[in-house]
Amino acid sequence: MSQTPGTKKSAPSVAFGIDIGGSGIKGAPVDLARGEFSADRVRIPTPEVSTPTAVAEVVAELVASFDLAADVPIGITFPAVVQHGVARSAANVDSSWIGTNIEAILGKALGRRVFAFNDADAAGYAEAVYGAARGSLGAILITTLGTGIGTAMVVDGVLVPNLELGHLEIDGHDAESLASEGARDRDKLSWEDWAKRLQRYYGVLEDLLWPDLIVVGGGVSKNHTKFLPLLHLRAPIVPAQLRNAAGIVGAAALAARDAEKH
Repeated sequence: MSQTPGTKKSAPSVAFGIDIGGSGIKGAPVDLARGEFSADRVRIPTPEVSTPTAVAEVVAELVASFDLAADVPIGITFPAVVQHGVARSAANVDSSWIGTNIEAILGKALGRRVFAFNDADAAGYAEAVYGAARGSLGAILITTLGTGIGTAMVVDGVLVPNLELGHLEIDGHDAESLASEGARDRDKLSWEDWAKRLQRYYGVLEDLLWPDLIVVGGGVSKNHTKFLPLLHLRAPIVPAQLRNAAGIVGAAALAARDAEKH
C-alpha cells in the first residue's frame, strides 16, 4: 500500500531478533508491544571456526526456518564493540570479524536489511523497555555479570552505545578480572566476599555516572537474594527480569527503532 505524502511510516508490531554467541546462534520473532517471543526460539550451534562466512550461513539457515514477511526488521546482537554496523572487537568469535561490517555480510546472506548491535547494549535496552527498568526515567545502568562484565546505559529511553565499563581499571586491575561471576568462580569466593568486590565496582560506577537505577543481569542474577542485599549504594539495584531472552528481544526492539529511521 502506498504511503500518503507527509505521513509517518507506521511502527512495526513484530521484529526478528538474533543473538550470536560463542556457543550458539539463537533467534525468534518478537512481539514489540509485549517484548515477548511470538514463536518458539530456534538455536543452532555456532560454527567451531566462527568466521564471518560460516556464521552468515548459519544465520541464513536460522532465518529461513521462519516465515518472515519481507518488511520485518531484523536485529542482530554480536559479542563485540559495534560501531555503525562494524565489529571493532571480537569476544568468543573468530578474530577475523574485527573490522568486518556485520550488517553488510549478514544482510547479503539474508537478502534483507539488518541492524547489528553490541550484545550488552541489546540486553540492556530490552531491560529498559520491557524488563526491570520498564517505566523508569533518568539514567539506567544495566550490567551483566558473567565470564566478564557487560554494561549498557539508557538515559530517558535513549541507548548510549558501546560502554565497555567492565574494563574500567580499579585499584590497578581490570574490573571484570576481580568482580565478574567468572572471577567469583575462579577464586572460589563466598557470596559475602564477592559482594565486597561488587561493592567496590558499583561504588566507582556510581561516582562516575550517578545512575538513577542499576539493573543486574547474567545467569547469576537468579541468585540475587544472596548478594544484592549485601550492597549499599545510593541508587536502587535490582535483578534483571528477561534473563536469556534479553538479547533477542533487545536486538528486535533496536532494529524496529532503526528501521523507522530508514
